[in-house]
Amino acid sequence: MARLAIPTDLRKDIIMRAVLVTGGNRGIGLALVQAFLDRGDRVVATARDPAKAAELNAKAAQAPERLAVVALDVANPASVAGLAGRLTGAGVTALDVLVNNAGIIGPARQSTLDMDFDGFAETLAINTLGPLRVVQAVLPLLKAGRDAKILTITSAMGSMSHTTSDRIAYRTSKAAVNKLMQGLGTDLAPQGIAVAVAHPGWVRTDMGGQAAAVAPADSAAGLVGLIDRMAVGEPCSFHDWSGRAVPW
Repeated sequence: MARLAIPTDLRKDIIMRAVLVTGGNRGIGLALVQAFLDRGDRVVATARDPAKAAELNAKAAQAPERLAVVALDVANPASVAGLAGRLTGAGVTALDVLVNNAGIIGPARQSTLDMDFDGFAETLAINTLGPLRVVQAVLPLLKAGRDAKILTITSAMGSMSHTTSDRIAYRTSKAAVNKLMQGLGTDLAPQGIAVAVAHPGWVRTDMGGQAAAVAPADSAAGLVGLIDRMAVGEPCSFHDWSGRAVPW
């Protein structure tokens, strides 16, 4: 595993940030990794099986001092519990940004009238509980960072203002993680950590499909801009990748 050349005291570094992106091996996560690298940040990207993350590993080979790849299964409590140790092993002593990106669309059957309940539980474990587990696991590193920020990738499909019922397991998992992040923002504000959630748009990924309207690079650029504008003391916000406010 490559070790990142990250200073012990990141607060002395006014340009580079230390960033953790979960689910960084494909889609929006991979685009976010590239966006952070392009601006000069140091990045740790997670994948369930790093050995199979070919594109991510290729990027790490090109920038070994600024990108490390670590294993993480957000549905596995033991894997999440060991994350801080794996980050330390990669040379990370503090984090400035956490992007909770790892997620799934849920089971094939997810109607209120015909539900795959095991698939529903897995969706909640990954999309809702996973981000909170990750935050708790790396919180000491975020506290050691500089003006730390947590952005969780959610979806407008989880907005309570929508009555649409398709993909209801996915929608429910995103509505639930929105509420979790709201509460987390309240609890972490006194510790100087900002929290927000963001809808990445309908993005051309394996999940979004090739008919989607937004290119991964455009979504990632917008999300990085949202992170830049996050500020400690502000309530947890819900925006889309373009900066438009989304109703809770």
